[in-house]
Amino acid sequence: MEITDLKRDLQTIATRLGKTQDYLDLPALNAQIHDLEQSAAQPNFWDDQTSAQKTLQRLNDLKSNLEQMQQWQSEWEDSSAIAELLEQEDDQTLLEEAASTLQRLERDLDRWELQQLLSGQYDSAGAVLTINAGAGGTDAQDWAEMLLRMYTRWGEKQGYKVHLAELSEGDEAGIKSVTLEIDGRYAYGYLKGEKGTHRLVRISPFNANGKRQTSFAGVEIMPALEENEIALEIPEKDLEYSTFRSGGKGGQNVNKVETGARVVHLPTGIAVRCTEERSQAQNKEKALTLLKAKLLVIAIEQRAKEIAEIRGDMVEAAWGNQIRNYVFHPYQLVKDLRSNVETTAINDVMDGAIDPFIEAYLRIVDRES
Repeated sequence: MEITDLKRDLQTIATRLGKTQDYLDLPALNAQIHDLEQSAAQPNFWDDQTSAQKTLQRLNDLKSNLEQMQQWQSEWEDSSAIAELLEQEDDQTLLEEAASTLQRLERDLDRWELQQLLSGQYDSAGAVLTINAGAGGTDAQDWAEMLLRMYTRWGEKQGYKVHLAELSEGDEAGIKSVTLEIDGRYAYGYLKGEKGTHRLVRISPFNANGKRQTSFAGVEIMPALEENEIALEIPEKDLEYSTFRSGGKGGQNVNKVETGARVVHLPTGIAVRCTEERSQAQNKEKALTLLKAKLLVIAIEQRAKEIAEIRGDMVEAAWGNQIRNYVFHPYQLVKDLRSNVETTAINDVMDGAIDPFIEAYLRIVDRES
């Protein structure tokens, strides 16, 4: 990089920072922070704990935005000062340092601008991601396990905590179903577009004749919500509970006692399993919370007046319903059928590099809204 390139990048980022400051409206931001701090200082602030927690979360979000803006501004000023020094004295080390700072600033601004598209009610929440093997037999179960690895890697690269909540192993290989809890801000907002059927085309490792096989897996996404955040009441008569041995690796109690819990919402047929906790009662409670979150998201998406209207949201993981194709043979290509974003770097995608698909989907939704 030359000094002229550095100065050009400084100007570009200065323009973007200016737009960001205008968007945030810093005077109004400071005023909001002051008002919320005043509210939090009142003696009766914690009388309503739910309201208090929401206020503190809002306060922390606003402070985080302000601190982030101040940090970006400071980094830009430091880089600008370096550019002035380089006008007088050539120093490659300083030039590289400033260039590296501006590259990081650009990435941060890209991510921040993308987050502004996440304005849904639950977009800032963590995510609960469920993968179910669809049509394709053993290959589909193997495909479900490959997707599990892909989303786990994606979450880890984002700095999120990824926790395996429930897993049902395949008969010969792979998995029949799995539920992941992805803990981190905006995890649901980023992943909500991953909901749908994912189609794999490859030479089957389970076919002795080496034939090409097409298989499917369904992905469901819902926000990770606490029970007190879900304003949804389900009549007890609409619920069916069952228990089972959790099984799996490790743990003696879960393999000998029926600690796993399954809850079915009878009007829709939607079922949720949980084996995460050590006791049946805890798993039953957790499964009910997950079921409520799933029903709530579906109701919001379809603007359903009654939960009984949501049956149409369920999509079979089979031909004609896919949102994305992953082709391993006869060529290598991953293509999203909604945004037409595609890449031949299939190994990177399976290692968690799905951000281009996520970003393209969010921008499409933003344009259509």
